[in-house]
Amino acid sequence: MIAVPKKDHQWITQFLETSAAELDSARNTQLAYGRDLLDFSKFLKQRAQSFIDVSRDEINDYLIHCDTIGLSRSTRARRLSSIRQLLRFAFEEGWRNDNPAITLKGPKQAKSLPQVLTQSQVNALLVAARSYGRTSFEQLRNGLMLELLYATGMRVSEMVSLPLASARGAPKMLLVRGKGEKERLTPLSAPAADLLTKWIKKLDQKNDRQLKNGIKISSFLFPSPKKGQHISREYYYLMLKNIAVTSGIDPSLVTPHRLRHAFATHLLAGGADLRVIQTLLGHADIATTEIYTHVLDAHLKTLVLTHHPLAKPKKR
Repeated sequence: MIAVPKKDHQWITQFLETSAAELDSARNTQLAYGRDLLDFSKFLKQRAQSFIDVSRDEINDYLIHCDTIGLSRSTRARRLSSIRQLLRFAFEEGWRNDNPAITLKGPKQAKSLPQVLTQSQVNALLVAARSYGRTSFEQLRNGLMLELLYATGMRVSEMVSLPLASARGAPKMLLVRGKGEKERLTPLSAPAADLLTKWIKKLDQKNDRQLKNGIKISSFLFPSPKKGQHISREYYYLMLKNIAVTSGIDPSLVTPHRLRHAFATHLLAGGADLRVIQTLLGHADIATTEIYTHVLDAHLKTLVLTHHPLAKPKKR
């Protein structure tokens, strides 16, 4: 007889452990699954129900509840996906004899093009980043981090977690560990490589001083004040907002991911092949990368409609 977990949190724990081991899910994906399923479990508990007896109707009620409290379509779609995967896992494990979520349709995604920073805006950010910080040490680090994001198209989580060892020896390419622990090589621009060399020299000097004082040093390229850790995504997100203010750009327009969008869109506008951009971004599917062709099309259309002589209203 199959031992079925009695508590919802046991279902969640076993599902996450298995998906991490077998499906090679990224840590952030695991955290999202966990949050979604805990919220669903809380909803069911209020109805004196659990994962073992939940039906299609209750799942649908939960989705309606999520809509009522104002969750976005993308969040509701992700929550349904989390529930569907948990119940599929339960069915395969023999904990249930069905998957009531399999026939439910999630909310249709609204098609929207990613917002892209212009080259002049990125240049302003790069200049501001090199002078942002309390010390020359911080200014060098902040300038390099922004340069790396725009020069490589890395995700911010990939950048902050770069190991120091991967950047030694004046490399012309960096080995990046992306989603699902998949690795890819991304080339460095000359300015990024120059800043990287200067940063490692400064960081080594600081690490040597710490070692002499018996302080354990971090193995990361961008160490956090917390021992053994790297700068967090959240810390860099806030830093980038402050850099935007310093550069005179509306901070609501600037996020780490928009720098990634800028990297791809500016490359495409410069004539880069879409397959190359797919590889550099670490996209598993070319369809994900194709969104940038639409961004470029929309940008060119705007240019024509606002700058072409025939598009301007005639004076009477």
